[in-house]
Amino acid sequence: MKSLLAGLLLSVAVQPAFAALETGAPAPDFTAQASLAGTEFTYSLKDALAKGPVVVYFYPSAFTGGCNIQARAFAEHLGEFSAAGASVVGVSLDSIGRLIAFSADPEYCGGKFAVASDADGSIAKSYGLKVAEGKAGQKDTRGEEIGHDFAERTTFVVTGDGKVAATIGGMTPQANVDKALETVKQLATVKAGAKATGA
Repeated sequence: MKSLLAGLLLSVAVQPAFAALETGAPAPDFTAQASLAGTEFTYSLKDALAKGPVVVYFYPSAFTGGCNIQARAFAEHLGEFSAAGASVVGVSLDSIGRLIAFSADPEYCGGKFAVASDADGSIAKSYGLKVAEGKAGQKDTRGEEIGHDFAERTTFVVTGDGKVAATIGGMTPQANVDKALETVKQLATVKAGAKATGA
């Protein structure tokens, strides 16, 4: 018994300091200042979940290469996410000022979905994500200094009951979006099937 317990303790000890929430885990609720199409507002995950599944995607920084690709992909496919009954919110450690510009930029978010400011990284950390320290002088694709830390790129598909249906990480920005879309379509299919059978 002691050796079994020691083995379990060892397995826990070698786990990384941050481990993203897994499928079936409750998704931490949050409210945050956000922007949609250049307009600032208070985003509430709880309110969004009342309308259906939410794709909560964490990304390092607005106006950077991979994040620009990811935002544009979400914007281009937003109609498909909506058709599957899901909404999308991006979360980063950007200031609300940066996100107001990013949310309205026709090349990226294009006013299609909200982006929320997690300036102190507390939301990212509540989802088990690593936050890396930014480097002084780092600039974005506009040539402006970034000036904040970075959450790792990870997407959570959260069902209406507040549970994580999928955790998507370790992929390219485009593949991340594709996998999120595949997941919400699967959820919609399962829901439609259950409704048809009266389950």
